[in-house]
Amino acid sequence: MPEPRRRSRSLKRTFVKTPGGRTLIHYKKKRHKPARCGVCGAKLSGTPTGPKIFIKKLPKSRRRPNRPYGGNLCPKCTRRIFLRKAMEISL
Repeated sequence: MPEPRRRSRSLKRTFVKTPGGRTLIHYKKKRHKPARCGVCGAKLSGTPTGPKIFIKKLPKSRRRPNRPYGGNLCPKCTRRIFLRKAMEISL
């Protein structure tokens, strides 16, 4: 039975077969996926990838781009939204 701190699903489990024929479970930290755009699903540039504890320790200016919709939308989708809003105002 693994240690109680290892029983949570926050760690990835890999089954390893030893030369003696036993199967052991090795625990590894999961890889973190990059942030994605809310509209098109593209990877967001300028946002770090890692555990929440690591990202919380960064200053706010390094967590996300400092522009409207920064950290939520990619630059292409942001431009599209601004163009739509500008066209609505001009009509």
